Amino acid sequence: MTDQKAAPQTGVSAPVKLSMLTMTGMVVGSMVGAGVFSLPRRFAQETGVAGALIAWTIAGVGMLMLAFVFQLLANRKPKLDAGVYAYAKAGFGEYLGFFSAFGYWASASVGLVFYWVFIMSTIGAVVPGFGDGDTILAIAISSAALWGFFFLIRRGIKEAAAINRIVTVAKIVPIIVFILLALFVLKPDVFAANWGGADYAGSLFNQVRNTMLVTVFVFLGVEGASTYSRHAKRRADVGRATILGFVSVFAVFASVTIVSYGVLPMGEIAKLRQPSMAGVLEAAVGPWGAWFVSIGLIVSVLGAYLAWSLMAAEVLFVAAKDHDMPRFLARANSQDVPTAALLLTALFVQAVLVIIYFANDALNLALDLTSALTLIPFFLAALYALKLVTTRETYVEEPRGWGRDLVVTILAVVYTAFLLFAAGLTFVLLSFIIYAPATILFVMVRREQGRKVFSGRELIIFAVSVLGAILGIVALSVGWISL
Repeated sequence: MTDQKAAPQTGVSAPVKLSMLTMTGMVVGSMVGAGVFSLPRRFAQETGVAGALIAWTIAGVGMLMLAFVFQLLANRKPKLDAGVYAYAKAGFGEYLGFFSAFGYWASASVGLVFYWVFIMSTIGAVVPGFGDGDTILAIAISSAALWGFFFLIRRGIKEAAAINRIVTVAKIVPIIVFILLALFVLKPDVFAANWGGADYAGSLFNQVRNTMLVTVFVFLGVEGASTYSRHAKRRADVGRATILGFVSVFAVFASVTIVSYGVLPMGEIAKLRQPSMAGVLEAAVGPWGAWFVSIGLIVSVLGAYLAWSLMAAEVLFVAAKDHDMPRFLARANSQDVPTAALLLTALFVQAVLVIIYFANDALNLALDLTSALTLIPFFLAALYALKLVTTRETYVEEPRGWGRDLVVTILAVVYTAFLLFAAGLTFVLLSFIIYAPATILFVMVRREQGRKVFSGRELIIFAVSVLGAILGIVALSVGWISL
């Protein structure tokens, strides 16, 4: 539960403090969004049961290691707020810290675009004018809803968190029902036929590799409690909420994928309209199954949208408070809501909503780009944790757990490095196109402080990001890669 201390005599409300239960709800609410409803088709397009089991094992272990990393850092570095951004800055300097903050924020913002496209695509199954979520009508309705949520969240974090708790419970129910019904009608012969995987996907290694971005997407939010740590009642609750939230949803994600292989041949699942979970349940129990899942998806997406909006704005706000983003982003209202950061987030989402109108596959582009943008922040956080362990910083005073933490951080670094490899050149270049122009904000910060814009090492990083952006633009222009 959230609470609020008595307001001071000035009439300005005291910052809201969040309990472990509320923070766990925010982690679950962030992870259980639209992604889980797209899992059957995304996996069936790439791999069969065997590959899916391997992929979920890798993703589960890797993301659990990342969850442990965020728990470790929350306990070892309790003064660092907005975890993902703060850890990169502390470990590798202001410029990479800035990139981490911007990348995480951009990832969350593109994720919000994915949510609106997915909702409109779901409605499009009934109202043709919405198409696959990327028609003019769909974008117009999404834009109106975007600004409606903006004004809701401006009312205060307490109200938004309370709504998130209710929605988190409501959206879990249809997913659990889906798993149980799919198990009940599971056909052993269909499941066995789907074991080997898709011939068109190549080797088992490539099949597993091609599923990595979608597993990253559905697990985004595992860092939610760390990102929102400045509002925790007790610092220890940040790490506990992270682990509890992760464990609560991992089995659900894997189960939704695996049981679907027992309902339909994977070739048919791969051709289902998104949300593919609706098509699988319709095949299992009839038309009402599609309606049931579709309603659950809309509830789920709206809840996750709320949590992601809060986390995205929080990163910009805390970075500005630490003088790593322009000072205008540090503005907050009397309800402790970072209004300027929230507005910039809404404007960015609005811009991307317009851009996706020109994409060949708006839904998958938004999903994969969301995952790709967050890989660098995750990689830097894992590297910083490994740096703490190897240098034994904080372990002189409290050596307990050093060996365990060494194993955890090495595995987290290896996993995030593998994710960068799995993302492939296309999304690395698209990420550079977004990252490089963001340096304008960094220049604004340095000028506000009267400092030299780049140090020697920072200039090299800037040059690499600009080169990557140029290569990405050229690749788009000549058709090497496409939206």
